[in-house]
Amino acid sequence: MSFYSINRRTMLTGMAAAGLSAPFVKRSFGQSNAIVIGHQADLTGGLSSWGAWMDKAARAAVEYCNANGGIAGRHVEYAVEDSASNPAEGARKFRALVDREGANFIIGATHSGVDLASAPIAQEMRVPYFPAGMAEEKTGVKGNRYIFQLGSDTYMQAAAGTEAAYHEYGNEWTFIFSDYAWGWSHFNEQTRILKELGAKINDPIAVPLDAKDYLPYLTQIPSSTNVIFPLAFGSGAIAMFSQLKSMKLDENAQVYGVICTHEAISPKDVGGATEGFQMLEYHPRSLEFHDTEFNRAFFKTLGVEADGAREIGGNRIAAMSHAWSAWESVFAIKKAVEESGWANGDDTPKFIEALEGMSFEESFEHPQGSKTMRPQDHKAISDNYVSKIENGRFVVKSKVSAADIASRMPPKVDFTKEAF
Repeated sequence: MSFYSINRRTMLTGMAAAGLSAPFVKRSFGQSNAIVIGHQADLTGGLSSWGAWMDKAARAAVEYCNANGGIAGRHVEYAVEDSASNPAEGARKFRALVDREGANFIIGATHSGVDLASAPIAQEMRVPYFPAGMAEEKTGVKGNRYIFQLGSDTYMQAAAGTEAAYHEYGNEWTFIFSDYAWGWSHFNEQTRILKELGAKINDPIAVPLDAKDYLPYLTQIPSSTNVIFPLAFGSGAIAMFSQLKSMKLDENAQVYGVICTHEAISPKDVGGATEGFQMLEYHPRSLEFHDTEFNRAFFKTLGVEADGAREIGGNRIAAMSHAWSAWESVFAIKKAVEESGWANGDDTPKFIEALEGMSFEESFEHPQGSKTMRPQDHKAISDNYVSKIENGRFVVKSKVSAADIASRMPPKVDFTKEAF
């Protein structure tokens, strides 16, 4: 019997014995000594298709903890607030999680604008924050000692794939992206490497977030472009890809980018608009490309098919390159609490110091792979995967190891020098 079968059965048995039903939320429990994990999730707005999976993963992790002794023997309560994929709203919800729900730790949004708006509040309120957005500045120049990143970011993604794509596809690059923190962060990180390589970088094409028609922007791409790097999400990404394909821009240039533009969207559901595109994944969408005991358990926990991560019995596509970070954040919190002896907010400095430099071995709790939380910039560098869309599915072409990526992205900051 697999590790997952044993522990999942134990979890469900424990829940039944306690008379509990999923999901666990803060309002359902009144234990005065409970540890409260808050989640500032993008449940509505442009990133809702991602936020739903982040919420599902975090809830499942909390359920598992409670069915297996909690954290340091204490019950864990889970409180979620909707960021609405909006920076101002997300910042308000961060405060609400702390002030109304009593959150001791907060898992953050996938919307980079929300993360950056919340980072200084985490420091002000002295609450460890685990944002899931991609803008690297959150654990860079706009970060602080209370911010930790389990998932990927633009710095990591540029280090993982840009140089190889440059050598494989050509010298002239054009970036077309959503005009907000995430898009500009990608442009800045990718072009930093490309400039060092001597690439020709065309003027950036920043598209308003509320754009419905991408043709006026796609027509600005020079015909001499070798590589088109597109960045959008949700319905905007579908519109961009469909129009890019209809204009046949991909016939003379390689479309290369990151999975964020295709997250929670199946290539089979966009009529072949992205066939042949190459993208960097942070966790393969299909199980066969990371077929481990622990990843099989994670797929089963999320309730998705092994090939393509479609929801079993439904039509939704899991945000596999992002959901794992919400799951793993819960277990990172658990390990740091238990190793530091954290008891309450007064012990937060001990929690932070324990997490700085902490290693996580690939396991049921960390199915994406082994990683270490760098003490200086609080980034947990992880394996990435270069994938190509072939016959309507993501096919991994190469794996870029965490060690290789880390060697090409030295820390830009050192939070260990920052006083609490």
